[in-house]
Amino acid sequence: MEAVAAAKMRKAQTQVLATRPYAQQAREVLSYIARMTSIDSELNPLIQARPVRRVGILLVTADRGLAGGFNANVLRAAALFMRTKRQEGAEVEVVTVGRKGRDWLLRYDPVVRAEFTGLPDSPTTHYIGPIAHLLVDDFTSGHFDEVYIIYTDFVNTLRQEPVAHKLLPIEPAEEVSVQMAPDYTFEPSPEAVLTQVLYGFTEVQILQALFESLASEHSARMVAMRNATDAAGELIDTLTLTYNKARQEGITRELMDIVGGSAAVK
Repeated sequence: MEAVAAAKMRKAQTQVLATRPYAQQAREVLSYIARMTSIDSELNPLIQARPVRRVGILLVTADRGLAGGFNANVLRAAALFMRTKRQEGAEVEVVTVGRKGRDWLLRYDPVVRAEFTGLPDSPTTHYIGPIAHLLVDDFTSGHFDEVYIIYTDFVNTLRQEPVAHKLLPIEPAEEVSVQMAPDYTFEPSPEAVLTQVLYGFTEVQILQALFESLASEHSARMVAMRNATDAAGELIDTLTLTYNKARQEGITRELMDIVGGSAAVK
């Protein structure tokens, strides 16, 4: 399992590092477009905050365990985030990606809006599309007033951190970099561009979160299996030593019985 996890980890790490710059730039560009969009535009519900009555959470976990504290850490972060939102007076519903998150919620806090399981190790927009459409439709229809995504951010092989990011509403950039403003010209308008790229942007953010989570999962599983292998080796050594001692004591007792019997005969 360690060898399999190591092979998957290398592929997942290459994947996440290759797509991360694109995802970051996509967020910057869309935030800039949202900043340039007027408040009175027809896209107001997508970019302007409204009173929060119900919060939607996209929770990304693994389908399987045996990955150390990977699932427990992100579930703990999700539970804390949900408790915080409820203390602020908002209802919470969760869309789960992964069986571990779904099973935990169904057991302890059954607020599951939808579930997605069995995604491949290299997901594409074909698999992400239904998730993005569900979240955006729920937001635009008013079912959700905010949408967050909670997943495990990949830092390195030994470090993975659960994070929570807001997906919707799209938050305009507070500051525009010096290069951003003159480098982009939008035709026919920022509003039209925002309409066209909304689903694509959401899919990119969700897809990148899945890539981050997969890289974190395989890294955590490889480390966990390596630790399990080392622990098993230590246990085998301890048991072998105990067995050899017991065997030696048994042989010694048998020899003592033979010597004692021989002496009694004489």
